[in-house]
Amino acid sequence: MSSLHLGEKAPGFTLISSDKTEIRLADFQGHNVLLLFFPFAFTGVCTKEMCQMRDDMSLYESLDAKILGISVDSPYTLAKFKEINNIPYPLLSDFNKIVCKAYDCIDEVWNFGLRGVAKRSAFVVDKEGHLRYMEILDNPGNLPNFEAINHVLKNLN
Repeated sequence: MSSLHLGEKAPGFTLISSDKTEIRLADFQGHNVLLLFFPFAFTGVCTKEMCQMRDDMSLYESLDAKILGISVDSPYTLAKFKEINNIPYPLLSDFNKIVCKAYDCIDEVWNFGLRGVAKRSAFVVDKEGHLRYMEILDNPGNLPNFEAINHVLKNLN
């Protein structure tokens, strides 16, 4: 059960991107933001999800939505993942798991006994910084409901 609620201010953060620059959620004030937490770069479902977002970039641009992918991978891993998959939006490293915890989407025990992995999750933050959509998936093999996400984004414009 998440301690976050729709309509409240989204937890702010500063993370290091795959190009080793600091990215703050506050940098996107005035735009809708789609935060996509994913377990690991280079895994099947995560690659499919991030490439689907790449292929749908014109849709998200038309909805004035910025996409941020967030995982616990290192910036170096995310840089290679971004390069190989030609991903045009920022990938952010939450290596210390601070943002995953703030958004209640941390999997304390994952496959193979790995601990502290991002649960596949989607959050829409509106232009004023409020949460307008939240989806935290327990099964990492499932994708977020992009139809519902896109509906929310269309209604925000």
